[in-house]
Amino acid sequence: MRSTAIAGAWAAALLTAGLLVTPAAAAQDTGGQQTQAGAAAVTKLSHADASARFKAAGVAWRSSGNCSDRNRSTCTSFSGLNLNSALGAITLKKAGGCALTITGGTETGHASGTYSHWNGYKLDFDPTSCLTHYITGTFTRIADRSDGAAQYKAASGNIYARESNHWDVTFHTCGGC
Repeated sequence: MRSTAIAGAWAAALLTAGLLVTPAAAAQDTGGQQTQAGAAAVTKLSHADASARFKAAGVAWRSSGNCSDRNRSTCTSFSGLNLNSALGAITLKKAGGCALTITGGTETGHASGTYSHWNGYKLDFDPTSCLTHYITGTFTRIADRSDGAAQYKAASGNIYARESNHWDVTFHTCGGC
């Protein structure tokens, strides 16, 4: 009973601080939608909600097409981004202390799969020297991806793959947010 009260108090504190969003609140307040992934509900964000979160945390983003249409590959969209992916990017910014710019989100044009950009699990980042040094100096080097991209794995389970012109990050969790 006491552990339930403590857990409830922690959840209330996280909700108040804006670090936890219930699936129902996300769906009602931000246009987010819930989807089932096994037994755990995944909270999906709207583009506007994710953009606001990134702006508040100092995470920049850009689009080669200067747009956010999810159905255009030259845009950078956050429609349908998993809450954990947004929080993971914010955690990466805070932990690394680097300028962070997102160059790819949930828009069409990326590889398909369960843990894909389209399904809200991945974001692409500018490969600044600060970010590259943080990733390669902090996370564990694992086997190269099938396309030859060097990969690093965080203790959180998130995977950082160095593609030709960006870091492709798969967020399985929020990275300790």
